[in-house]
Parts: sequence; C-alpha cells; structure tokens
Amino acid sequence: MQLPPKVTDRAFERLAEIDAATDGQALRVAVDGGGCSGFQYDIRLDTPAEDDLVLEQSGQKVVVDSVSLPFLQGAVIDFTEELIGARFTIQNPNATSSCGCGTSFSM
Repeated sequence: MQLPPKVTDRAFERLAEIDAATDGQALRVAVDGGGCSGFQYDIRLDTPAEDDLVLEQSGQKVVVDSVSLPFLQGAVIDFTEELIGARFTIQNPNATSSCGCGTSFSM
C-alpha cells in the first residue's frame, strides 16, 4: 500500500500566513527530472488541477500531481526557518541521496 505525503501543521500554518487560499492558490509540490542528483522538487503556489491529490487543512491546500505522486509516497512536507532562510522542505524516504541545496535527489 502506498502512503500519500504528509503535510505538517507548520507547513499549513505558513500557507495561512501568506494567505494562499484567498486567491484560490495551493502549494504545489512536484518532482521534475533534472537537478544535480537526477530529480528535483518544484515547490510553488499554483491553482489546483482536476487530477491532483489534494491535502487540505483549515482551508489551506497542498496539491501533488499524479505523475509526481509515486516519487513522494510517505514523504513529509514541512516548513523550516533556518539561518539560510525560511522555506518549504521535503523529507523523502524514497530518496537514496540528495544534494546540499535540498531540492535535488536521486532514487
């Protein structure tokens, strides 16, 4: 059985802070080919599409397209604030390695 990605409360809270839902936007988490490790994450605000998996809490939405979903099974989507800046992050149990930038990985 495949587990969908999990979104932390902190990530949903950040979406509420930037008021994404007011404009009908959701946080899109996608996986594209490329990057320094073979795959890279594409994290941006976008309008939900018909075939997206929608993860919702308190009116805020995170969406994953059907092509990216297998790469994100069991992943955790979070929001972190560090010295280098604040950003959405992905802890992906499917990734066998990743690069220093945190947006590229291999399987």
